[in-house]
Amino acid sequence: MNEEELIPYIIVLFCFFLLFGLLYSRYLLTKRNTKTEVEIGNGQTIGTREEQDDSFGSMTTPIGTIAVIADGISGLANGKKASIIATNTFLNEFSQLKTHSNIQSYFSTTAQIANRDIIQNLKGTSGGTTLASVIVDQNGYLHWGAVGDSLITIFRDGDFISVNKKDIYENVLEERYLSGEMTINEVKTNPMRKRLINYLGFTGFKNIEIGNNPIKLKKKDKVLLYSDGVSDSLTEVELENILSKELSPYDAAQEIIEIIEEKQLKNQDNATVVILANGW
Repeated sequence: MNEEELIPYIIVLFCFFLLFGLLYSRYLLTKRNTKTEVEIGNGQTIGTREEQDDSFGSMTTPIGTIAVIADGISGLANGKKASIIATNTFLNEFSQLKTHSNIQSYFSTTAQIANRDIIQNLKGTSGGTTLASVIVDQNGYLHWGAVGDSLITIFRDGDFISVNKKDIYENVLEERYLSGEMTINEVKTNPMRKRLINYLGFTGFKNIEIGNNPIKLKKKDKVLLYSDGVSDSLTEVELENILSKELSPYDAAQEIIEIIEEKQLKNQDNATVVILANGW
């Protein structure tokens, strides 16, 4: 075959590679511009309490998706009001967030605003709330902040990954145990071990626990936020049995609440759970 006969083949081959290059470039551009979509489900029960002091909410903006739960302190007169103020403050401040670079500072700044607003609104009366909040940005990274005893957990491949710690007196007692100041039995039997040592609406509030490094979420991860009405009522095994099913976040959250209500515990606290999944 001479050179003239090869020319049509060369042209076809050139066009093939050009078309392949254009299609691949389009794929990369589409992938780069694809936004993470987060599916959210929630469930809630009042338990045996007279009032629902838990509050929760979520929102999606160009920055990402935020979810918040706040557990108003039932032992204080205005737990419900405090939890609503905290939730609304976190949502309102997030709606004004313009860049990803401000996500980390958002948690600490907003916590200070919420604490101030709660104290001002209560006008000297008692009230306070725990709070747990997460942001899943458009690249599938989890950012978080928490104060009190509401928990953030990632369910991944059948295991639970704890994200935050409870701000309770038991942590102080355990430090004393480790230093040899008291026995493990004294820690477990101390009647004050579950008392909150940090929360919003507290005049001594200083900071909120924040994740220093965002967590890259994996496909099929489920992110849970829940009040102690859930963690004190269900075991990890019970939660695992529910979360391992092929359920939507909403259906999983509803089943968690159904099992809590079926137990009919005598002193069942308000219980709230929010689950985020899919899209990363």
